[in-house]
Amino acid sequence: MGRSPSRMPLPAAALAMVAVGGLSMPTCTDRGSRATPLSAEVPLHLEDHLEAADIEGSEVPGEVPEPVLWRFDEPQPGWKPLHPVPPGSAAVEPSRTADALRLPLTEDTRHPTNPELLERLIYVELPDLDIEDWAFVEIRARASEGMRNMGLMYNFTETEPFRPDDLPFYSGGGRSPLVADGSVQTYHIELEPRRPWEGPWTHLAIWFNCRADDAPATLDVLSVRLVSAKADFTAAGVGVETVGRRPGDAAPAEAPDRRSLFMHTPGRVAYPVRIPEGARLDVGLGVLPADGAVELAVRVGPGSDAETLLRETYSDHRHWGQRSVDLSHLAGQTVLLALEADAARPGNVALWAAPTLSGTRSSERPNVIFYIIDGASTDYMSLYGYNRRTTPHLERIAAEGALFERAYSNSSWTRPSTASYMTSLQHSVLGGLRNGRNPVPANAVTMAEHMHRAGVQTAVLTSNASAGRMSDLHRGADVFRDAGVQNWSTSSVDLHGNFWRWREAYPGEPYWVHFQTTDVHNDHTPVAPFAGLFIDPERRRRFEGWLQQVNEIPETPGVGIREALDQLGIDQAEFWSANRDLHDESMAHQDHRLGQLVARLRASGEWERTLLIVASDHGVAAGAWDYRLLLADPPPDHVYYDDLAVPMVRSGVSRIPLIVVWPGRIAPGQRFRQPVSMIDALPTVLDLAGLPAPEVMMGQSLAPLLLGEAGWEPRPVILDEFELDRDTGELHGRIEVVDGRWGASLEIGWDPDLPPERRRPAPLLVYDLWSDPDCLLSLHQERPDLVRKYTRFLEKQWRAHRALAGRFTPAGESPLTSEQLQTLRALGYIE
Repeated sequence: MGRSPSRMPLPAAALAMVAVGGLSMPTCTDRGSRATPLSAEVPLHLEDHLEAADIEGSEVPGEVPEPVLWRFDEPQPGWKPLHPVPPGSAAVEPSRTADALRLPLTEDTRHPTNPELLERLIYVELPDLDIEDWAFVEIRARASEGMRNMGLMYNFTETEPFRPDDLPFYSGGGRSPLVADGSVQTYHIELEPRRPWEGPWTHLAIWFNCRADDAPATLDVLSVRLVSAKADFTAAGVGVETVGRRPGDAAPAEAPDRRSLFMHTPGRVAYPVRIPEGARLDVGLGVLPADGAVELAVRVGPGSDAETLLRETYSDHRHWGQRSVDLSHLAGQTVLLALEADAARPGNVALWAAPTLSGTRSSERPNVIFYIIDGASTDYMSLYGYNRRTTPHLERIAAEGALFERAYSNSSWTRPSTASYMTSLQHSVLGGLRNGRNPVPANAVTMAEHMHRAGVQTAVLTSNASAGRMSDLHRGADVFRDAGVQNWSTSSVDLHGNFWRWREAYPGEPYWVHFQTTDVHNDHTPVAPFAGLFIDPERRRRFEGWLQQVNEIPETPGVGIREALDQLGIDQAEFWSANRDLHDESMAHQDHRLGQLVARLRASGEWERTLLIVASDHGVAAGAWDYRLLLADPPPDHVYYDDLAVPMVRSGVSRIPLIVVWPGRIAPGQRFRQPVSMIDALPTVLDLAGLPAPEVMMGQSLAPLLLGEAGWEPRPVILDEFELDRDTGELHGRIEVVDGRWGASLEIGWDPDLPPERRRPAPLLVYDLWSDPDCLLSLHQERPDLVRKYTRFLEKQWRAHRALAGRFTPAGESPLTSEQLQTLRALGYIE
């Protein structure tokens, strides 16, 4: 079960004892019976209206286990290295730093059955705990370069080990990749024992490893904390949590997280509601692992006279029990709609996933599908003139609406870019990357939150964690998924499946969904019928063999992919051509899936009332390689391969597709050449949906352009991305501009990880985007007039960004789950 900190607790009140539905329970003041009835002209999210409800019972139990915490800034003699160890090798030899227990991996700590891996573990004896009472282990750790993974094992045993040839523990558990850059990270690892056992939980072990080629490497453990299964549900008797289900080894695609109302048994939450025509209540039923069976009921009416519409005893803690309750016979009436829960043991937690009351559609507001093809560059789309037919379906879709020929992302990669266009705030205003994370400040309202507050049903479905919890973008989503898939090149299959299952469970309208697929991001593994479209099987096998050889070369500073290919004697042109071919096949698959999505919307009758926006978060160069440049030798005085000088304004980095279609409202066949920014996405969606604009936004609505109205003026396009220096608290990064023909890039501060000789202010770089869209040759020496102009302009923008940043405060950090970290590693964002 996964959780987030986005809690909406209801404070405890002085409660009096009353009898409700045959149950004796305490109750709060009868607010709901005197409140104005809630209406459901648009879908009504019951969990958002606790202030209007009568709440009875739902007392927080007093016996919830407190977290068990070990802090390693002080000695913890209970944690010991494993003994015995395989013959001929040594146990890890811990040492203490000022704030951590340091665990080194050396040649003497080889894995007993895999000599290419170094692996060891430490463990602690537990005071006979019951593992069912606990949800996850939270580990704060600092991993040096080369460290790979960390995981859990349980209950030391020499008689029945989990792996007879290896570790003397009864069961293994969850695991997580490590962020190996020396930063302190918080890892949220679910317990998930692979073998059940009877009796107490007696031992907890933490294993960690690295490849032998990367030794020596160290893991510094700052703290370990056991967190109760009820930890997120003890701040209040009734509240809201984002809750996940992970049934066994099922893929996350089958079990997205749900925004859920929780209550403690016995409990009742009753809402005064005016029932619409065709009314139905859609909800997922759930319980916590340790709580056993809970009786759940949906009733309408007061006390013992209430009509019971649903009553069910539910005990499956691994799955949601999706239910639909028919309320159509009550149309036009104002009733008390009550959610009730009881159990044999008081204090058990009942979960109501996205309890939504909807009726016959009466709103003119469109459904919104905000579809991001992660890493899609216009340079490789036939829709934008590429010489391969990679996007025939998008060509037909775009013909029904508007296409922007010069749309730009806000940054060069997913994490900063997505956070910016979801809030219409530049990355520097949001605070930049902090310790590898990118939390959107709590008072920066996201697109999902805007839509949810307007009564729209909301879903965030992505296979890239950088577009999800890494930036706190799960906020406001009824259904949320940001974990990986088995094949990145077919992620759209899983995400579309999530979408249609959600629509079946929650058919009310309007809805908003944010897709972010990784079909064309990197690690291209196209499938039939697109595999073989541009590369034959023999060339593909040869390329995959080359790629394996490249990946086996130890990482060496200054030795990049091109140097590695030369070392191996691999033909550069053939290698890059094959990689491009696989990318193009993956793009063709993505295009086909989009075509199928639109076809199904047409068949369901939803297409005519749906606003579709197709775009990207960055170009292909940020997610993989820029094949167009790598296939040819660059000019001798180019700046492309200087890490300090790669500009975001380069076509392959930030020029992205942007298509907007709304049948009957946006005229077909429109093409716009004016430069626009993805930071315009939020105000555009809100404007077209008839919703108020954000109080603070840095983009502007494109609706006047799309609807042929006055009120839109062209602006320079600003891009920026920044990181917070952990030592100084200062931001360093770049701010850039696209201004008609010219593009300019200004470095702010410098990366503290650079060697001292490179820690110097770089000159402002200027490019002619018309004649040099790849930005290979900066004109900063030939055009000092442009350098002066854009230096002044960007420095002014930077000051404005920092002033605006003062309006926002950083959000709290949510620990990353192992699935999210695995996703980030697979996408190349962490090692």
